[in-house]
Parts: sequence; C-alpha cells; structure tokens
Amino acid sequence: MSAQRAQLSRRGFLGGSLLFVAGAAIGCSTNPTGGSSSGAKTTLNVWSHAYGEAGTQQALNRYAAAFTKANPDIAVKVTWVPGDYTAKLNASLLTDAAPDVFEHGDFTQGLARRGQVAALDEQYGSTKADFTQSNLDRVTVDGKLYGVKMIDDVMMLYYRKSVLAKAGIAPPQTFDALVAAAKALTTKKSKGLFVGNDGIGDTHILQVFSNGGQLVADGKVGFATPQAVEAVTALKRLHDDKSLLLGFTTDWWDPAAFVQGVAPMQWCGLWAMPAIEKALGDDFGILPWPAFKAGGTPVMRVGGWTSCVNAKGKNVDAAKKFVQWLWIEQTEHQKDWSESYGFHVPPRKSAAASADKLTKGAARETVVLAAKYGAQNPNTWDSASGTPFAAAAAKIVAGQGDPARLLADAAGKAQSAVDKQLT
Repeated sequence: MSAQRAQLSRRGFLGGSLLFVAGAAIGCSTNPTGGSSSGAKTTLNVWSHAYGEAGTQQALNRYAAAFTKANPDIAVKVTWVPGDYTAKLNASLLTDAAPDVFEHGDFTQGLARRGQVAALDEQYGSTKADFTQSNLDRVTVDGKLYGVKMIDDVMMLYYRKSVLAKAGIAPPQTFDALVAAAKALTTKKSKGLFVGNDGIGDTHILQVFSNGGQLVADGKVGFATPQAVEAVTALKRLHDDKSLLLGFTTDWWDPAAFVQGVAPMQWCGLWAMPAIEKALGDDFGILPWPAFKAGGTPVMRVGGWTSCVNAKGKNVDAAKKFVQWLWIEQTEHQKDWSESYGFHVPPRKSAAASADKLTKGAARETVVLAAKYGAQNPNTWDSASGTPFAAAAAKIVAGQGDPARLLADAAGKAQSAVDKQLT
C-alpha cells in the first residue's frame, strides 16, 4: 500500500523492538545501543513501520535472527514504530539516534541528494537485472541506486461479476463506461463505486496517467497540462451523478464495502484479495483503472516500501551487508514476506515468478496486468507536491472554481516542492 496513506490505518499496530544476538531474542529499548554484551562488534538498529498484517513483526524478527546467526559479529535490533512512521523517521534522521537501516514508502530523490541514504550499486551486483525496471528507476538518482524495494503493493479496480452481469453491464474499459456503470449500479441501498471516503482517493492521479500524462516529467510538474485538466475535471461527473460511496466506516484500502455489497466496484489493493476471495469466492474480477478515452492508458497503481541504509550512520558497511543479505540474496524470505502476511508482489522477477500464490487465478491476472499497466509515482513526488494537487481536485469535483486555474495554482506549489527534491 502507498506509504503516505497507510500510516494510521490498516498498518496502525502497536509494537516494540527486539535485539537479536547470534539468533537469541533479547528485550531492549528502541534506542540504538551500538553494540551488545555477548560479543557482537556491531549492533544495527533497523526500523520498520507497524504493519497491520498479523505475523509481520515476528517475521522481521526471524529474519534478523537468521542474519545474526550467519553473521555473529553483527547484532540486529528491529524497532517496530507505531503511529505516524514517516514523521517519526524524519525527526529521527536529524539526530544521532537515527536508525542504521530503515524502510521508506514512496522513495524520493531528496533522500539521496541530502546525503541521507547510501548508494547500494555494489550490493545489487549481478542481481540488478532480476529487479523490475520500474523499481530500479524508483531508487535511481544520478545513475546510482539508493535503496532496495521490499514489496510491490498493486492497486486496481475490483468489481462484482454477478452484480454487473445482472445489470447487463460489461466491465468498464474507458472512463465514460466507468461513469455510466457507476450511475447504473447506484440504488437506494448502495452506490456504484467506492474510491475513498473523500470521493477522491487516488483518482486524480489515475486520471492524469490514464490520459497519457505524467505527474512529473524531466523535473516539470505535469498535472496542469490541457490533457490533465480534461481528465481531472471529468471526475466531477461521478460526483454530480451521486454514484460514489462516501464516508463509509472503513476507507478504500479495506475491502469491507465491497464484500458487504455496499458498492459493487471498488478501488483497492492486492493485499485485500485473500479476504475478498474468502467472502465472495470467484464472484469478483479485477481491472486497471480504465483509459480516460479510446487510445488512452489503463492504470494499475504500484506502491510499496523500500529498504535504505543511513549514509550518516556509524555502521554503514554492516547496514549494507544486512540489506544485501535480506532484500537481495534471500529470495525465500522475500517470497515469505510478500505471501504470508498479506499479499504483495516481490520486486525481484524470479521471486515473483516462483511465488506460489501469484501463479493462479485473479492474483496471476494482477501480476500480468501490473507488468503491462503498472505506474509508480515518480521519485520527485512527495506529500508536499501531492497535497496541493489533491486539494485542487477536491475543489474541482465540488464545482468550486475554474479547473485550469486551480490546477495551475496547485502545479506552481508542487513545482517548488519538486525543485527542492532536485537540489
């Protein structure tokens, strides 16, 4: 799931941290200790946000124990960070207590340009070709690799086969068809489509991509171009038709509205598929966000988390060794991480191809569609550039101003944020 949306939601779990010395778990505080009493020369502090999927914390602890068993001179402390992980991480990175290794959602260039993260080209070695190009591009700054993608969170449109079939509606392949389907499927008891409690979610971003645009291209913000304005403005049709589910008890990343029949179409993620299959069997299908119009581009959004090494830490070499061991060399751990505690796609092509749960049914279809239509936000995009765009989109769908002017003003603010990433 996109990191910026998940901090206080489905992954909002309380936790603690453990120190692993030669495979043994020892309770400790969340502050780096810089060593251990049992003889390890180095103690790594590894930060993780608090995943909501059961078993994730225990899995990270097991991986850490296995690493220390293979490298007895390096102890690993896994610090499980509840609440607003991004804010806590950013604050920590300004201090001497910053973690040696940390995961980052939606990696941005600014981390590398500020000298905060270490280049990992040597750690990739010959395995570089086994990572998807989009994930390599995400962590590349000036030709160097500054992180290793841990999971791909794929997001797509779910639809109820039986409900659409009963209404005589084909799975929508264009935005016009989606609007028409959502309107036709809206009843007194349900709405046709759920994209988020605010009625926006990621749709403004999806519309830009689906009409052949980019959020940022060659350092220039692209969501105020004529084709972007056209596509984003069209979202107002869904609101005018009152076909969107708003203010549900859970948000778009939880499949409750879909499985409870409150909305027969919902934008959600691969992580929700096991719960959907359990509730509905095979009475669901998946689609990319439709092309804005004929000749446009369908979109499967791809987010996820990236493992980074603190370039300003005291244990850079040991930290690089840990990241290389876990996220580059240990494909079995990578598959376990993606399949056993939620549902994600391993960023390594060989790991994804051999992940059993991804080889059949709707999961396999998701992997195939993501390879064809997957789109990641550029690594110059962060909350500072995304917030004004979302605010402008909210005003547009509410009819509160001229769309072109609103997006132009938002693009000016976003450009300043992008410029900061690039300097």
